[in-house]
Amino acid sequence: MTIFGLERPLLNARQALCTLLLAGALTTAAMAEAQEIAGTYVNETGRTKVKISDCNSGVCGTIVWMNQPVNDINNPDASKRDRPVVGLQAVSMKATGPGTYAGTLYDPETGKTYSGKARVAGNAVELSGCVLGGLICKSATWRRD
Repeated sequence: MTIFGLERPLLNARQALCTLLLAGALTTAAMAEAQEIAGTYVNETGRTKVKISDCNSGVCGTIVWMNQPVNDINNPDASKRDRPVVGLQAVSMKATGPGTYAGTLYDPETGKTYSGKARVAGNAVELSGCVLGGLICKSATWRRD
């Protein structure tokens, strides 16, 4: 067969199958390389667990356990201070690249919401929350439970 004046043989069925299998293997390897953030994580103190899962075209993190459950007493909205912290959505992010995310982080210990970033790192997620346009930031690493 000639394409644009160049001689080129047609692929036989075996070559086509091998090409498809190789393409599938490469795609699977690339997908495995981009680590998944979904899972349950324990914060650095070990006092809180957060479950991160897919939601609304991004990921959400819900506080699912505390060794000493408390109410959201530091919330700036006085009407929310009687609600339990367990069950609160504390993380809301969208993917920015393979294994990286950006969005907001709510800290019930301070009642503040921060601009946040997350990066999956092996069996953990590295978080950073910032205020004042990134002038003041704090980082934490949560390990997968």
